[in-house]
Amino acid sequence: MVNESNIRQELKHRILILDGAMGTMIQRVKLTEEDFRGERFSNWTSPLKGDNDLLSITKPSVIQQIHEAFLEAGADIVATNTFNATRVSQADYGMEAHVYEMNKSAAQIACAAAVQYSTPEHPRYVAGSVGPTNKTCSMSPDINDAGYRAITFADMKDSYREQVEGLLDGGVDILLVETIFDTLNAKAAMMAIEEVLESRKIRKEVMISGTITDKSGRTLSGQTVEAFLNSLSYIDLLTIGLNCSLGAKDLRPYLEELSRKAPFYISAHPNAGLPNQFGEYDETPEVMGLHVQSFFENRMVNIIGGCCGTTPDHIRELAKMAAKFKPHKRSHPDIATRLSGLEPLTVAKTSNFVNIGERCNVAGSIKFARLIREEKYEEALVIAREMVEGGAQVIDVNMDDAMLDAEKEMVRFLHLVMSEPDIAKLPVMVDSSKWSVIEAGLQCLQGKAIVNSISLKEGEEIFKERAHKIKQYGAATVVMAFDEKGQASTFEQRISICERAYHILVDEVHFPP
Repeated sequence: MVNESNIRQELKHRILILDGAMGTMIQRVKLTEEDFRGERFSNWTSPLKGDNDLLSITKPSVIQQIHEAFLEAGADIVATNTFNATRVSQADYGMEAHVYEMNKSAAQIACAAAVQYSTPEHPRYVAGSVGPTNKTCSMSPDINDAGYRAITFADMKDSYREQVEGLLDGGVDILLVETIFDTLNAKAAMMAIEEVLESRKIRKEVMISGTITDKSGRTLSGQTVEAFLNSLSYIDLLTIGLNCSLGAKDLRPYLEELSRKAPFYISAHPNAGLPNQFGEYDETPEVMGLHVQSFFENRMVNIIGGCCGTTPDHIRELAKMAAKFKPHKRSHPDIATRLSGLEPLTVAKTSNFVNIGERCNVAGSIKFARLIREEKYEEALVIAREMVEGGAQVIDVNMDDAMLDAEKEMVRFLHLVMSEPDIAKLPVMVDSSKWSVIEAGLQCLQGKAIVNSISLKEGEEIFKERAHKIKQYGAATVVMAFDEKGQASTFEQRISICERAYHILVDEVHFPP
């Protein structure tokens, strides 16, 4: 770590400045193929120019100079040069074996720069940049097979885990999961982070930042801002925010919604406007400052920085302006059950009953079971669509049948459901008596799902273990009134079992109440 200052205390009192675009600054240096290779990779068999993350190994001085330029301009937080430093992304260059070193080296370079500019009164922080990768867990790249995925959740998580190990060993203060276009990728990153931190018995602050792809107000994988928030609010984040794709002017309405609804501090690092016909960004620091001013005036942010096209001059302008304004105050939404598919569903005390469509349950629908056995998935999707049109607010999916491979069918059907926006807009209830099927289902869902169900039937340890895993997937759960003695048969037994389960979930597993 660079320092032990309490960044949460700082965020209460002032707006912190995140740095600008590493990629933009690297492009300005006009490095050659030989620069990217360096002596160490001079005989590499494939082109390496464009692999910016490799420069932390082959041209560390260039990366350090960029960090120092942003710190000199007023940045409080610098992000490591690791946006694509995962096995998934580095496969394009055949550089998978060097991912850990890239991350550790990049973190060490950023930390060295931050130390030079840190003072007890003005500490500087290093955020380990964890990018979205070039693959998606939620969408098929094959237009002829909507159920296909180019990568599994488990492989994505393992790829992120290696990156996180390197960043932590390099000394980062914060982990920044940024430019999220697919929330399921982000969930894989968050699980990797949690697993590594738990194994090391340490705590690090985590920032999350999604990207709204256009004026539809949705991520590339289709979620609205509130659905995105509901999907990722299961961890005590330092910040949640938005970056990339849009300039500050177009980002404003989505940032305003997030600042109003999120129980976390808020960050934003927009682009320098929209790209021109040559893919370049023309928005000057002064023009960007004018657009960002409304963020400050309306107390929408705690951290402000820049993404594509932003330079030290942009950061200097933002730092000068931010010093004049007070930071965002965290919102405190009422306690409610907040779920999501592509769109949010809030179940509050004032809500009427919630309609759960159960015709995608092989135990409850003979027709659905037959269609799945016959692999007539398009017809099976019609049943799901009819439930949506009939007013269902949650879709229950159950594949427990002796004639079916329940895990395989759960994954296949949920992948297909996720390709149908009119169905995928609803939260999914993953319903099975087999834990392996439940977990396989959760690995398909970017939204906040519901598990049906867990109980104390097999004892507290298994109950806590599964509850912890459900929380790591960002899901809610149904708890059945069973304990080690069997099913509750009286009112008093139901109350006693449910009360015991509730306290284990809230007090020991730290489920949101």
